[in-house]
Amino acid sequence: MGEFKVHRVRFFDYMPSAIRTMAFNSQTERLAVARADGAVEIFNFNDNFFQEKVIPGQDGRATEALCWVGHRLFSAGLNGEITEYDLENLRPQYTVDAYGGPIWTISSNSQGTQLAVGCEDGTVKIFAILEERIQFQRNLNRHKGRIISLCWHPSSAQIAAGMTDMITIFDAETGHATRRLLVDRAMGASKNKEVVVWSVGYLSDHTIISGDSAGKVQIWNGLTGTLVRTYLVTKWDVLVLSVSKDESSVIAGTSEGTVIQFQFISSTVDQHDKEWVRTRTFRNHSHDVSALAHTDTAVVSGGMDTQLVVRPLLDKVEKNTQESALRKIAFPHRSLVGCAKKAGLLLFQFPDHLELWKLGESEGHGKPGDRLPVKRKPEKLIELKRKGEDHICCSALSACGGWLAYSTVSSVRLYRIQYNNTISINKVSKLPKELRSVHQLCFSSDSSKLFASSCQSSVIVVAVSQQECRYLHTLKHKTGSRQPVHLLCASDDGKWLATANTDCEIHIYNLHKMKLHCMVPVYNSCPTTIAIHPVTNNLISVHADQQIFEFSLVQKEYTQWSRRLQTQGLLSLWLERDTPITHITFNPKNPDHIILHDTYMFCIIDQSLPFPELNAVLWNQMILKSLPVSQRIGQSHAFKICKSFQHLMCVSLLEDLSLVVVERPLLDIMSQLPAPVRQKKFAT
Repeated sequence: MGEFKVHRVRFFDYMPSAIRTMAFNSQTERLAVARADGAVEIFNFNDNFFQEKVIPGQDGRATEALCWVGHRLFSAGLNGEITEYDLENLRPQYTVDAYGGPIWTISSNSQGTQLAVGCEDGTVKIFAILEERIQFQRNLNRHKGRIISLCWHPSSAQIAAGMTDMITIFDAETGHATRRLLVDRAMGASKNKEVVVWSVGYLSDHTIISGDSAGKVQIWNGLTGTLVRTYLVTKWDVLVLSVSKDESSVIAGTSEGTVIQFQFISSTVDQHDKEWVRTRTFRNHSHDVSALAHTDTAVVSGGMDTQLVVRPLLDKVEKNTQESALRKIAFPHRSLVGCAKKAGLLLFQFPDHLELWKLGESEGHGKPGDRLPVKRKPEKLIELKRKGEDHICCSALSACGGWLAYSTVSSVRLYRIQYNNTISINKVSKLPKELRSVHQLCFSSDSSKLFASSCQSSVIVVAVSQQECRYLHTLKHKTGSRQPVHLLCASDDGKWLATANTDCEIHIYNLHKMKLHCMVPVYNSCPTTIAIHPVTNNLISVHADQQIFEFSLVQKEYTQWSRRLQTQGLLSLWLERDTPITHITFNPKNPDHIILHDTYMFCIIDQSLPFPELNAVLWNQMILKSLPVSQRIGQSHAFKICKSFQHLMCVSLLEDLSLVVVERPLLDIMSQLPAPVRQKKFAT
């Protein structure tokens, strides 16, 4: 595997934002997740739960609710605006003020023709969904107190609205309230304490299900307005409900971090009549569960502890398979760390600022596993705060450490950095007008060019020098895809540029001729990282389903190594990993070595060694060293795994062949969260 001096970095204080709400699109199998900082993430459940898109947040954009209408995504928040997102350019497309104060909830009818929003001023407002915009239609009858939750009946004829102490059923056509369902106050609590109906569900048979601040899940008959059943599930709040597509199951999220499932089944074997029965309790969160989605096969939950949890329902999937495994998505599926290999600098990306650090130095040599004495500590050189309200969506640091760039959805900024005994940073004032809003940034290896991915998968090429920043060319492909480029990679010799978009397309451009060279055959899983080998100029790509490919840029075909790997197949333990590979680097001292990492391990693939058997064990190298020589020889294959470092944000190799490992322990993130409402105690 080789030995490296390792810079173990734990000073990247990455802190994910709490999950506020989510919405699942059963047509496209996409999950939209809104976080407390206003960012929206799109996960593809058909592609191993890959986080394929991120729309950056904005100061003051507090998203309270999300809603899919076909392929279109809408949100509403406490700023009183309804936003539709441009999922191709990863930005808000437009916003409409509802003129009702803060908006607490948004819901669309089953036909996808109307949106209803619940406002602070007590009105339910109906908007018509047009081809390119939404248009206000009418208000339903106004009520005293804010509208907290909404749900349309599948027929689109009625709307159930959750308020303080009551649920109101509206006729969607006339706007009149047809029934009011009074919600009981908390059991044993003061009668002066109001009960907030945080969530409602409206089923085809006119059953209404509600969750409230008194900890109750209640089943109502919407035709007669009578209460059918009450379940007291927590001493705290029931914050959110989600109903399965076939209306046979309902899940409820609580302030205690639990998710409770109710199913419409016969309560006894001999009984033919069905009723709502509490069946399961899931405990996968430490804090409030404020967002839920009920898919056909799983319960998806998120909340204050920032983690997205996918809990398969074992009666819906085959047991003891990859589908039945619990998944916790705690880290982004993209790199937030830039590394200047020649200068020994690290760039950390936060939503509101960037940090530039110089790595420390050690002295002496030691055995594997030894900690070397530190001669010079790591030093924070720059903390660069962004301008404006928009959060940073991407950033890049040149290999020499002399250039730094970042982008928001509205602007790009470029800085010149000079470091002798003191650090100086100067903003490049005049940028080409083509550099307006980009999705990804990347410098060439000689730091003479900046590449920026723009709309319709195009790439803008800009020359950077001490004197000026000059526009050179816009690289375009011919497939017609409008999806954003999420990966950019330039070759070390300056000849090739590779791009990957969320249509699973990988394009190769010749930078000497400034035109498209070829397109890699489209594979049906999205690339999670790409890199061009500095010696062979072969492109290595790893995909969301964990498959690995090597493509020759000169021959315009897959290499023999890649064909052998696909013919034999990757071992099952590799394919069953639940976090994507997010970065690839190479060892210039040994061209056969490919270094890549996910959240829980980094791996050195030795292309000179045979592939492992399909049922082989991926030994941690430190454990493998303790085995007898005969057993060690039997485990000699191409995949060398190291799990000595955990929760990896970046693994990169510097020019001096020392390894940089950036960790963010999950316990450090959990320690910064506010205290939960209830601490779990032993035997309770």
